[in-house]
Amino acid sequence: MDLIVATKNKKKLKEIKELLKGHKVNLYSLADFTKKPRIVENGKTFRANAIKKAVKSAKFYRKLSLGEDSGICVDALGGRPGVYSSRFSGKYKSDAQNNAKLLKLLGSKPISKRRAHYVCAVALADEHGLIGVVEGRCDGLIDFTLKGSHGFGYDPLFLIPKYKKTFGELGERIKHKMSHRYRALLEAKKIIQKYIVERLAS
Repeated sequence: MDLIVATKNKKKLKEIKELLKGHKVNLYSLADFTKKPRIVENGKTFRANAIKKAVKSAKFYRKLSLGEDSGICVDALGGRPGVYSSRFSGKYKSDAQNNAKLLKLLGSKPISKRRAHYVCAVALADEHGLIGVVEGRCDGLIDFTLKGSHGFGYDPLFLIPKYKKTFGELGERIKHKMSHRYRALLEAKKIIQKYIVERLAS
C-alpha cells in the first residue's frame, strides 16, 4: 500500500521513514510528485496543521496520506515558538537563525526557567477524509549553547535531563526511542495497520 507523507522537508522525511521502517507501505513525499496540493499551514495548533496536510494530500492524490506538524514550546516564552517553530525568525530563515533568536530571548535565565517541550501531531487521511490523529510530546530544557550535530531544528539546544545531553549530542539511536515524533508515530502505526487490515478484508 502507498503512503504519502505530506512534507517537502527532507530531514523530517528521513526521520519519519526511519521510524516507520519495517511497516509494509511504500513511502512517498510531496517531493516525489510534479503536481502538488496547495497547503497553507495557518492552523493555530499542531493538530490543525497536521490534519490539513493529511486531508488535502489524500484528496489530491486519492491515496492514504500522513500529515505531520511539530515544534517546540518554551514555558518562559508563553509556549512560543509553537506552531511557528520552523519560521520563528522569519519565513525563509534557517535552523541556526531560529536557534539564535531563541537563545537571545531566553538570555541569562537560569536552567530552572528554561523548561520546554517538543510536540508532534500526526494525522492520517484517505480520499474519503480524516482517519485519525495522534500526538506525542517530549519534555526537556533549553541549553545555553548549541551542542552536537545530530538531528535538525532545535535539537542542538534541546537538553534531556536524564542524559545531560541535547538531542544533537544523543543522536538518532537514542532520540528515536523517546522523541515526540517517535511517540506520535508509534500510535500512528497502529492506525495504519488497522487501516490496511480493514482494506484487505473489504
